[in-house]
Amino acid sequence: MIWFLLFLATAIEVSGTLCLRMSAVTGRRFWVVLVALCYVSAYGFLALVLKAGMDLGVAYGIWAATGVALTAIASYLLFKEPFTWLKSLGVVLIVGGVLLVEAGA
Repeated sequence: MIWFLLFLATAIEVSGTLCLRMSAVTGRRFWVVLVALCYVSAYGFLALVLKAGMDLGVAYGIWAATGVALTAIASYLLFKEPFTWLKSLGVVLIVGGVLLVEAGA
């Protein structure tokens, strides 16, 4: 259950960040409202993860790093932003770092 909550927190945070990009592209306030709702919800789920017993360093590290990696990939797919070899390497290093943090917990 704790991992599912962390997955939800991450997915909602990434959705909020993508909505932030949409607000910049369209200029519509609708997207800003979605950003706020997503971020509040994401932090709420992250709080539930911490309440369930996951260490802060592990939960926040996984949440933030996974969010960065997924946002980079989604930005490439949805907004045609460049996904260079250097960005790809960064995503691989993020995933490796998350695995190391989890192994050390």
